[in-house]
Amino acid sequence: MSGMVTQARSPRRDGSSVRIGALVPLTRPGWVEAGRHVLAGLELAVRDVNDDGGIAGRPLELVVRDTAADPRKAAAAVDALARLGVAALAGEYHSVVARAAARADALGLPFLCSSAVLDALTEQPTEWVARLAPAQSHGWRIYADFLLGAGHRRIAVAAQPSVYWASGARILRDHLAPRGGTVIELDLRALAPAAVCDELVAHRATALLLLVGHPEPAVSIVTSVRRDQRLAEIMMGAPAGQPEFAEWVTSLGEDGAAIPFLRYLPERLSPLGARVETALRERLAAAPSFVAFEGYDTGVVLAEVLRAEGTDRARTAASWPRVAVEGTRGRIRFSRTSGSSVWQWAWPPVQVVDRDPAEPDRFRVLHTG
Repeated sequence: MSGMVTQARSPRRDGSSVRIGALVPLTRPGWVEAGRHVLAGLELAVRDVNDDGGIAGRPLELVVRDTAADPRKAAAAVDALARLGVAALAGEYHSVVARAAARADALGLPFLCSSAVLDALTEQPTEWVARLAPAQSHGWRIYADFLLGAGHRRIAVAAQPSVYWASGARILRDHLAPRGGTVIELDLRALAPAAVCDELVAHRATALLLLVGHPEPAVSIVTSVRRDQRLAEIMMGAPAGQPEFAEWVTSLGEDGAAIPFLRYLPERLSPLGARVETALRERLAAAPSFVAFEGYDTGVVLAEVLRAEGTDRARTAASWPRVAVEGTRGRIRFSRTSGSSVWQWAWPPVQVVDRDPAEPDRFRVLHTG
């Protein structure tokens, strides 16, 4: 999919539309379901903005580009969207792709990142990029505290090679070690799923964290562990959120339950959040993930900025520290957090949840941070 334009019902046509470039993974090897949820949220926000009069009477319009989890494709899309004259960029789910998209700062193009959490989203501090998702270090430390609270001290990490997974493993190790935890790293380049089980037994691990892609090798590892009687008591976890999506249940059924993961939702949605949840459920024909809410909040924030500042890119970028927008999951403001190179919402609500073994379509909140 090279690109498409999505436009909701338009308000008065006092002039040309205000365009926002949307970056989302819509084909493999990208996580297509996550991309669909980000896009559904963005599209719903655009519809609501246009139903409310648009941007000073001009319709808001999304110009969508599929990144397919490919950093080079994302960089090319950013260049193309800049040439098209979009007022800002939105979206992206994969952290390594969002890093490539953050080249928008070199083009003088504001970028509001919806879902990517990698701390080092840009190589150098930039005024052009803001982010709604919490930094990985924030969310994964909360997950590490959950592990400690659940009594886990010997924690195995099955990781694929990537900047994102390596960063996650480092955050866990640095947070757990001073608190009596040990992180045992298992290199999946050298271990088949059955061999992973042998390593867990040998290291006396009580928890296994899946820092891997879905469906593979995640499905094979989960299935192998569930079938191994030696590991009946081990807890599996997936801090990156793989079990959030329906595809996880489709692939694993009951085996996919009781695998805690991070999601970024409050205990109770606000009235706005509840209304958006209903509309997203209808649009997706499924329960919306937190990723869909991130997409919606991205559209709402950009619309408020564009209404206040107009479509001048520099003014948009300069306005990040003045943003105060009621989103679906709380009031959104951006600040400079320690170690962050971008403007950051500090912080969205963070939960550790899992799927209920008795009813895998139902989530249980295990820990909040």
